[in-house]
Amino acid sequence: MQATNTTVDPAEVAKFEAMAAEWWDPNGKFKPLHMLNPCRLDYITSQIAAEFNRDLSQALPFAGLRLLDIGCGGGLLSEPMARLGADVVGADAAEGNLPVARVHAEQSGLTIDYRHTTAEALAEAGEQFDVVLNMEVVEHVADPLSYLTACQQLLKPGGLHICSTINRNPKSFAMAIIGAEYVMRWLPKGTHEWHKFITPDELFGLIEQSGLTPVDRKGFVFNPISWQWSLSDRDLSVNYVTASIKD
Repeated sequence: MQATNTTVDPAEVAKFEAMAAEWWDPNGKFKPLHMLNPCRLDYITSQIAAEFNRDLSQALPFAGLRLLDIGCGGGLLSEPMARLGADVVGADAAEGNLPVARVHAEQSGLTIDYRHTTAEALAEAGEQFDVVLNMEVVEHVADPLSYLTACQQLLKPGGLHICSTINRNPKSFAMAIIGAEYVMRWLPKGTHEWHKFITPDELFGLIEQSGLTPVDRKGFVFNPISWQWSLSDRDLSVNYVTASIKD
């Protein structure tokens, strides 16, 4: 892979750079991620603990694990992973996100290696990780298979890849675009493009083509009554997450 190759879509990067300063405002433009974060973290931590035989009740259970948070944004996942003891690299193609992430990590007393780079550039440099977090990114890249292949190359043998995205169906159009962008105004209009959404079967196929072995998938389900997110074994109709390993 040449260093010049990239799956980054400049128009998608520009969207998130425009919102960079609001990353840590729980009522700002990233409110949906703040609301979803506890559910995401529950899945991520349980998968890492199971794969690497770690006890989450212990202090710094992820000590000794090198973790990449690709598309890290302001660090909403990088920081919890660092608090659990992981050696964290946070990478983002949107350079404007990183000063926000660095300042917040410093204020929180955390050491996180934030970099303005891409999965392809990291793979070209020979970087290796035990865990790659790839959350809500694959629906924004220009070539999902090439991007996932770069993520696969970044994993050590036995490494864990966790990837979440949005299903493509009428319900996801109604919920993720009409509901989140136009009705609730949780996100700026145009944040998502429905045709870029990926069905769970399509994502499993792409993950397998990239050289990884899918081992799990769950849905992230929003309950408008309790106003909370939860994990579901069955409902992958809108937001969902997958786990895969590198043999």
